[in-house]
Amino acid sequence: MKKILLFIALTLSMLSCKDETKTAETKIQDVKEEIAYASIGMEINDADALTSERMMVHYKNMKAGDTVPTKIKGKIIEVCSKKGCWMTLDMDGENEVMVKFKDYGFFMPLDAEGDVVVNGKAFVTETPVDELRHYAEDAGKSKEEIEAITEPKLEYRFEADGVLLKTE
Repeated sequence: MKKILLFIALTLSMLSCKDETKTAETKIQDVKEEIAYASIGMEINDADALTSERMMVHYKNMKAGDTVPTKIKGKIIEVCSKKGCWMTLDMDGENEVMVKFKDYGFFMPLDAEGDVVVNGKAFVTETPVDELRHYAEDAGKSKEEIEAITEPKLEYRFEADGVLLKTE
């Protein structure tokens, strides 16, 4: 009987030694989606760019004459149809930002559309009637729409030194 118990104990101990528990190592890789951009103006990247909604919080706390150096993401509403010297970005569905390019050093493609990242300085200004009419004319507005502009407008503006235009 002792031999049988000894045999069983040895067999169990040998089986328990051979029983290797295998742990599967799962490697999780950070997959960062690369977004393709066309760079216009100064070379910039999209790191640390504020969303347009987040930038509107800053704009609403600014008064005419204030400036904030920043980088924002936005969606193009319109580009100057004559030479691409300005564009407007949708900020939150209700507000838009007029973007001009530093020292007219570069221009947007006339058919530009979609998402962009702009780097530069944000500011608030009061735009006079004659300038508002000029922009309306550049945008191809009708004569009636241009003549309907009779008061200056407090506007959110941006002077960009670099733009990233998302490509498909």
